[in-house]
Formats: sequence, structure tokens, C-alpha cells
Amino acid sequence: MKAAVLLFPGINREHDMVRAIRRVSGRDPTLVWHTESTLPAGLDLIVIPGGFSYGDYLRAGAIAARSPIMRAVVDAAAKGVRVLGVCNGFQILTESGLLPGALMRNAGLKFVCKTVRLKVENASTFFTNRLNSGDVLPCPVAHHDGNYFADAQTLKRLEGDGRVVFRYADGTNPNGSINDIAGIVNEAGNVIGMMPHPEDRVEALHGGEECKPLFDSLLAEVAA
Repeated sequence: MKAAVLLFPGINREHDMVRAIRRVSGRDPTLVWHTESTLPAGLDLIVIPGGFSYGDYLRAGAIAARSPIMRAVVDAAAKGVRVLGVCNGFQILTESGLLPGALMRNAGLKFVCKTVRLKVENASTFFTNRLNSGDVLPCPVAHHDGNYFADAQTLKRLEGDGRVVFRYADGTNPNGSINDIAGIVNEAGNVIGMMPHPEDRVEALHGGEECKPLFDSLLAEVAA
């Protein structure tokens, strides 16, 4: 699997993501700095990891979404390259228009860092095909702006088309996200954004491997 992990000033989860991808694929992804205008050729996956790009000034992800590399990401996504955005990466994907809706301040107006229960709603995506719909996984969150919101028409489309990939389960919604939405996929099925951090629950040293099947799904999708 040939992957690239993007780097922006303030991003701080790139090494966690690199380790998770290496664990399942045996290959290190390429790190790509935000000022680059092109991506490596032949990519199977582009990942935008978590953190606080540009200190979350203006809005979380707003400045990073206008970085040179994001123009290349938008072009790659239009050609079908898989894109995964986690936490700040999800915020950047909504700010760049690759995913609908917005990530607002948590309902409690406080940073949350805890483990939630993450329910798989759509098991047919490139990040969930090794799981079943209804599976519930423990997964860490760490964010201040994870309150997903979309207007009524957009929300109806997301729900009706099965584009909600993950929900917070068992009353563990940490941020007030509408309909307990924790992750969504675009209409074409090749761009996924999610707030929880599955890369931090893939090996015993993290406290468990429950989220490893998500990364196994990536490998299976590429190999198919």
C-alpha cells in the first residue's frame, strides 16, 4: 500500500498514523509538507492526521484547507484516490469542501480527551470492510471542535444514502455532534472523515487492538 501522510504546522499525530499504517502494511507512508504542490505518484491513500493545524486560528482546519498541498488532494480525490481525515484532518476535509457539514466547538466548550464507544454504521467503505455494521469499538478522542453539524437537507442525504460511517454509541457522544455522528464518507465513497483516533488503538501497548481491523480494511481494499 502506497500512502502519504500530510504535515501542517501544529499537526501532532503524524507519527501515530505512520506507525498504524506501517503495522498493517509493513511499509512507511511518505510524509508530505503542506507547502508542496504535488503528491507522490501512484498513491493508494492520502491521510490527514490530527492535531491543531495553525493553532486552530480562524476556525479549526480553515487555514490548512487553503494550503498548496490541499489543491493536489482535491484533484487526487476527484480521480478516486482514497482520502482519510482524522480529527483535525476531518475538520480540514470539511473546510476544503471534500466533505459536507462543519465541525463546531464542543457542546460543553471544553477540550475532551477520553475513550468513546464507536459504532460502525457502514461496513462497506474502504476503512470498515473488515468489520460488520453494528460493531462497537473503544476508540480515543482528543478535540475541542468535534461537534459535527449539517443543515437538515444535507443530514437527510447523509442518513438516507448510508454515508454516516461511524456514530458515538452507548451515550458516549463527547461533543454534542448531531445524530451522534462521528464519521462520514463522501458521495463517491473515497473520502472519509472521522473525529476519533483509531490509530491510537491498534496494538496492545495502546491498551487494545480493537481498531486495527479498520487499518486491515485499508490493506484489503488496496489488495482487492
